[in-house]
Amino acid sequence: MTTFDSDTSKNLKDWLEGNYDKQTKETINSLLKKNPSEVIDAFYKRLSFGTSGLRGIMGVGTNRINQYTIRAATQGFANHILKQKKTDRLHSVIIGYDSRKNSRYFAEESAKVLAGNEIQVYLFEDLRPTPLVSFGCRLKKCSGGIVITASHNPPEYNGYKVYWSDGAQVLPPHDQAIIDEVEKITDISKIRVVEDINHSLITIVNSDIEEAYYDALEQQQHFPEINRKYGDQLSIVYSSLHGSGITMVPEALHRWGFNNISLVEEQCEPNGAFPTVSYPNPEEENALRLGIDKMLEIDGDILLATDPDTDRVGTAVRHQGKTVLITGNQIACLCLEHICSALHSQNRLPENSAFIKTVVTSELFKVIAEHYGKPCFDVLTGFKYIAEMIDQWEKDKRNGYQYIFGSEESYGYLLGTHSRDKDAVSSCALIAEVALHAKLNGKTLIDLLYDLYEKYGVYVEKLHNLKYEETKEGHEKMRKGIQHLQENPPKFLAGVPVKEIDDYHKSIKINVVSGETEKIMLPKTNLMGFWLEDGSKVMVRPSGTEPKIKIYCGVKKQNPSDSLEDTVVICEEYCANLINDMIQILS
Repeated sequence: MTTFDSDTSKNLKDWLEGNYDKQTKETINSLLKKNPSEVIDAFYKRLSFGTSGLRGIMGVGTNRINQYTIRAATQGFANHILKQKKTDRLHSVIIGYDSRKNSRYFAEESAKVLAGNEIQVYLFEDLRPTPLVSFGCRLKKCSGGIVITASHNPPEYNGYKVYWSDGAQVLPPHDQAIIDEVEKITDISKIRVVEDINHSLITIVNSDIEEAYYDALEQQQHFPEINRKYGDQLSIVYSSLHGSGITMVPEALHRWGFNNISLVEEQCEPNGAFPTVSYPNPEEENALRLGIDKMLEIDGDILLATDPDTDRVGTAVRHQGKTVLITGNQIACLCLEHICSALHSQNRLPENSAFIKTVVTSELFKVIAEHYGKPCFDVLTGFKYIAEMIDQWEKDKRNGYQYIFGSEESYGYLLGTHSRDKDAVSSCALIAEVALHAKLNGKTLIDLLYDLYEKYGVYVEKLHNLKYEETKEGHEKMRKGIQHLQENPPKFLAGVPVKEIDDYHKSIKINVVSGETEKIMLPKTNLMGFWLEDGSKVMVRPSGTEPKIKIYCGVKKQNPSDSLEDTVVICEEYCANLINDMIQILS
């Protein structure tokens, strides 16, 4: 007979004896008989806010996404909002959702809880991209926002992202304050909810916010006349991977002058089962396979594919008759060079321009910004930290910088400040502009990438996801792996001495040779960085939303003696060796 620990037993008892619906209780009792280990995974803890709020497998239990955990999270969010200073009108929250199973249902459940707390709700009529919710939050001057999505996770997942009044995902102290409020809800009777979605405090929205968003986007073009005149020369293939991107990306491209768009028809229909892909992640080649086939079939120039909630975009190009996938780091650097070069040549690069990247993003990004005489600032992983810095600069009117462009390596970018989250809609338009500019000069994005290597040196990055099972045991293995690394940091990786260690958990940088330390002026987080004597870096962190450890590797070679192509291969092999060494340490 399966024995449950005290937390699991308590959570299980609360649900079986509490005021939960009959079907939920029947499901729990059936699991107790047929699969008690699944009961442990479903009840051993409460879902907690990670880098993107709640995210988990759908099903019954405190550690699952369901109507009760969604309602509890929303009540906690509402309690925190209601503690904030009130203006002359009601607090308000905007809610969006993607194509996942139950996303509309969870959005409505959230809306009914907010209305039950006398908070005005703006609920999107249909699924829409995440950046539109961030934009709408700012446009409507809301107290906050909610997006129901699990981003690129498999079909059995869903999630709940929370935004604050600035349109950015919640940061300290608000994130912990919301968690604290949720923890106080020990009985679902404490959740205030209206019965009908057709409530006076719930307003359905759509077209007015979209039009304002498109207007903001059109102002961000660097070559509007060229886009309008020659945009049709660029053959674009687009896939929404069964997500919300189909509702806005083609129109955004059209408004920038790009009308030669071929859709991947099999993936146009929003569908939370994601029938044509096993994993709707635009970072994965398998997810792009149908789009690649389409691009080759029609002799297209570029493939753009967005994830289900349309905040990230993957890119592939046809280069010398072959398909080449471009990484998030590479697209970030190509876009940055394009932006800086265009604004500089047009005398439109503001004096106080600045750029932002996450600490795990390519160091080439910073090199490009500094080449144009502009600073680039590092923030922790998570686009909310980029949004936080934008907000700080805007508030510091006298000494603040002017944000231009920011990026994270995981295929997320933001041009301008209309949104405060990564935006795949505007990024698709920007990437198309870069690709058109290249084509008009007889080049592809791969040619432009090698132009960067020629100009700045060869920079190669790799990411490896060390995955664990979505179980209590899997999470424990992940925790132990990180703990072992923190307690036993390596002195060598791939035979190269480690020069410095960035321990973000302790907020210190350690010089391995001298033993001297200095403070890292960023919030504490579960991240370790290793800088080698040759300038390479390896960074390791557990995912905030999934049971996996991410290993980021970046190497560089200045003034290589070999050809650029051979140097790239050498760097890729070096990256692989560094990652393999780190896997051994974590295992």
